[in-house]
Amino acid sequence: MSNNKTTEVIGIASGKGGVGKTTVSINLAVALAQRGHDVMLFDADLGLANAQIALGARAEYNLSHFLAGQKTLEEITITTRQGIQLIPGASGVQELAALSQLQAASIVQAFSNLGKKIDYLIVDVAAGISPSVLAFLAACQRRFIVVQDDPSSIADAYGTIKVLTQEMKLDEIYLVPNLVDSQTQGWKLYQRLNDVCVRFLGESIHYLTSIENDEMVLAALKKYQSVMEMAPGTAAARDFRRLAELSTQLRAIDHPSGGLQFFMERLLQSNTKNT
Repeated sequence: MSNNKTTEVIGIASGKGGVGKTTVSINLAVALAQRGHDVMLFDADLGLANAQIALGARAEYNLSHFLAGQKTLEEITITTRQGIQLIPGASGVQELAALSQLQAASIVQAFSNLGKKIDYLIVDVAAGISPSVLAFLAACQRRFIVVQDDPSSIADAYGTIKVLTQEMKLDEIYLVPNLVDSQTQGWKLYQRLNDVCVRFLGESIHYLTSIENDEMVLAALKKYQSVMEMAPGTAAARDFRRLAELSTQLRAIDHPSGGLQFFMERLLQSNTKNT
């Protein structure tokens, strides 16, 4: 893959915590890496950074060292055994959980200086709609909203979608139903939520696939692994492979909404080459 290829940036969010957002992030990253792509995972869930634990990686430095001006983004990046470039968040650092929009913007800008060749950047943001979460999601080209089939998760996912579409004027929003009993149940959950979005927001959201409930996902996490490595034959691993495959088939976005972009220089370069 050529160096001037645009980096695809996918933000993974959820209205509320505990719906499996980080699980989706790490398994999507591993599935994309297994397909031969160069993948970077940015753990932007700053109050509860656990992507490195889930990938069985140990990072000496993390985002707090970057924000304090002690390290560059390049210096805190580690390569996990799955071949993923990981930018570790900082768990339990209170001031990081309350990152300002300006600080978030400075992180986004720093990505443009990374020399690494990256096909996909997966941004695992915190649950909810804090200013930093919205800043990170606005800087992505696509946004995947992870939702469970329960009333509070659905209500919170809708609230997130409402802010993203109405206030932030963002598009390219995809619903990823997680922990569903079947693909049919996931599709029906998407249809229900999409109907509400069309009716009350005048916006339609997209759908790729659902992730079925699979006890091996939790078993893998307990062993500091992704289910893609530990149990590749399971339903969940199959679903993550499908999510990765469908993600690679999405059309390239020349002019993403949202203002400040991750890898802005690369986006500009690829656009000038295309014109």
